[in-house]
Amino acid sequence: MSNNIRPLVYEALTHLLPARAPDTHKGDYGHVLLVGGDQGMGGAALMAAHAAARSGAGLVSVATHPIHAANFLAHRPELMVRGVVIPADLQVQATGSTVLVLGPGLGRSEWSRTFLNSALQHATDLQLPVVLDADALNAIAENESLLVPALHGLSILTPHAGEAARLLHISREEVFANRHAAVCALQNLCGGVAILKGAGTLVCYQHAGRQQVETCNHGNPGMASGGMGDVLSGIIGGLLAQHLSLADSARLGVCIHSKAADMAARAGGERGMLASDLFVFIRQLVNP
Repeated sequence: MSNNIRPLVYEALTHLLPARAPDTHKGDYGHVLLVGGDQGMGGAALMAAHAAARSGAGLVSVATHPIHAANFLAHRPELMVRGVVIPADLQVQATGSTVLVLGPGLGRSEWSRTFLNSALQHATDLQLPVVLDADALNAIAENESLLVPALHGLSILTPHAGEAARLLHISREEVFANRHAAVCALQNLCGGVAILKGAGTLVCYQHAGRQQVETCNHGNPGMASGGMGDVLSGIIGGLLAQHLSLADSARLGVCIHSKAADMAARAGGERGMLASDLFVFIRQLVNP
């Protein structure tokens, strides 16, 4: 790995989370729209939306498969949830959104493709920042034209090694052999920020005209369970909504996510840790 990799620690970033003014209101903290949750994959979208809310976003909307809408509201009534059937449904739900999170539980069906395309068009039209995760990344790997030039520099990619390999058209072994080169290549692909998840998660962004790579010093093996990546994408979306830059949202989001997992491990151990165990600690960490 290159010598220019810097450590990334939560304690060095708490200045990005100042106390809120007494006369503040929800409109000051942005509106996250999450698109995902095809049939059988609603939990991923629900966890990502919950994470965005717990990270401090003023409003969180969800556009999901109609089969999930009632269940989402039963579990998290603070969310604004709409089951979408046609692209016009998404346009209604997207009204007022300032950040998009695309991919958690999105799936690979015709429904998935329709609403990914519609959401990307909405982001392009309004020049909104976009967090891309999970099956949104797999769709881009199959069709790189989805990363349209208008979104260059406005997106955060959040792949694990397998997704990174597909995006870069190389093997997982090649990703693991040189994770620094892989995350830099991903940043070149999107023009915004690239996160390569795993032990020692890497974040790559542009700083002073050159690529800067940082590696997270938090995290533990208990994070090797389903849903952790969905929670990360929601945290990053929630921070973006609060007017942090793409780079700062990614850097701080990675730290909050992994440090919350460390706190959960201290509270109950690594084995058996669930992604939803992080929520109480996320709230603590966004209030330093």
